[in-house]
Formats: sequence, C-alpha cells, structure tokens
Amino acid sequence: MNKINRFLSIPKKHYICLNFFTSELIHYLSKKTMDYKFINMEYLDSVSGGDPGIINEIVTIFKEQSVEIHNEMKSLLSSKNYTSLGLLAHKAKSSVAIMGMTRLAEMLKTFELQAKEGKEPHLYEQYLERFKSETEEAIRELDDIITNRLSRR
Repeated sequence: MNKINRFLSIPKKHYICLNFFTSELIHYLSKKTMDYKFINMEYLDSVSGGDPGIINEIVTIFKEQSVEIHNEMKSLLSSKNYTSLGLLAHKAKSSVAIMGMTRLAEMLKTFELQAKEGKEPHLYEQYLERFKSETEEAIRELDDIITNRLSRR
C-alpha cells in the first residue's frame, strides 16, 4: 500500500484531528516567525558573529540613530543646507548597510552625491520619506528578532 492509500484509509475522526492540529501549528508558527523584508539576518549574524549581546547592542544603536538621523535630515532640508545633508546621508548609508539594507544604502548613496552637489533638490523629500518608512519597518523586524529569535538562543 503506498503512502496516499494509507493516508486515505485512516478513520475520518483521525483525519479531522490531524488536519486541525496541522492548521493550528501552521498558524502558531506563522505568528512566531516573521519574514524579514528589510533586514538581512544572515548579514547581521555575520557582522556580529551571531552573538546575541552584540546583535542587541547593534539594534539599540540603529534604533536611536535612525530617529536622530531622520530628524536632523528634516532640519537640514528645511534650511537648505544640502552639503551637510549629503554628509548625513553618508552616515545614514553606513548605518543601514550594517543591517544588510542594501537597496536603501544604494538610494542613500545617490542622495548623498546629489545633495553634496545641490542637484535635484525636488527629490530630497522623497528620499527622506523612504529612509523614514524603511527604517521604521526595519525596526519592527529588529524588535521581532530581539523578541523571538534572540530569546530562543
């Protein structure tokens, strides 16, 4: 008897019970794990050596810096201090790169070069919004990492 025939021959009450527990397990696991869209966990593990203490420290610094950088960027943009804005974009690029956020780091490199030369200032607000939204999402992912992944190690 092959596997399918054996599966089909189990009593209906066992099948219903098995189906229920399988669906509950899938639901539980989907709530406990998060698909990281912004954070590259492999990269974060490699730069930290997988040490939970170092990861926690990196996450704390990133969370603080992200908010500070965004607020300072807004201030520099409103005062049209584009050279300083470019320098700050460079700092932000380094901050997101350590999290493995390569696409955002590439955008910040473009922003950095444009701002230092004062080119295309009409795009700067969009760059700031993207930085803010992606770092906020990354922070949610990092909170999940701290809560669910590091607590299991």
